[in-house]
Amino acid sequence: MAERSDKIILNGLSYKNLPEPVIKYFQLALGQNHRAIKSAYLEHSGYFKMSPKNKWIKIKGKQHFTVNPPGFVWTGKTRLFKAIDKFSDGKGSLTVKLLSVIPIVKAHGRHVDQAELLRWLGESVWFPTNLLPGKNLKWSPVDSLYARLTYNYQNLKVFYDVRFNSTGEIIQVETERYMEKGKLNKWTGKLSDYKDFEGMKIPTHIEAIWNVEEGDFQYVDFYVDTIEYEYF
Repeated sequence: MAERSDKIILNGLSYKNLPEPVIKYFQLALGQNHRAIKSAYLEHSGYFKMSPKNKWIKIKGKQHFTVNPPGFVWTGKTRLFKAIDKFSDGKGSLTVKLLSVIPIVKAHGRHVDQAELLRWLGESVWFPTNLLPGKNLKWSPVDSLYARLTYNYQNLKVFYDVRFNSTGEIIQVETERYMEKGKLNKWTGKLSDYKDFEGMKIPTHIEAIWNVEEGDFQYVDFYVDTIEYEYF
């Protein structure tokens, strides 16, 4: 049996002392060498639910991510509304317009900043070189299938408890996120259906779930249709 490497090499840099499941993940997602991603653009389809009592509605979205500085802009459209979710210059915002015209949500503030930075970090599974450790990003060991991911940016500190399967895929991320101002709730993202894109393996199916007192409320069921990268 071949001996497993204990490090990840990217552009000549060696990353050591990572938790065992994290090493396994990078070896699966990146191989032994891969160019660092500067930005990513994706399009997705899927379903969205506005509340536990509502029915699923079809949604299509487009999203552009930047790595340094951290940021994204997502535009989602359904037959009922258009939403723009973003994180830029350390600030998050969410705008929703009914029938793409009438404003019904305009959210901002520190709780939105936290939520949008968490979204950017969790969705880094789609541009996985961004999950390599650095000045702001750290991995801490938990056990053979879990590790904690933390990220610090402009006095915001966010985290995920990340679950891996036996092959090294990230299959679940858990955190505490603001569902509304002043109220942190447990939030879970489930990741599956890994596919090859430009030499990397990324999940193409994501489910987002609020774990509230009344029971789990899944509100997102998205599928990546296309993704493109720009490299450093």
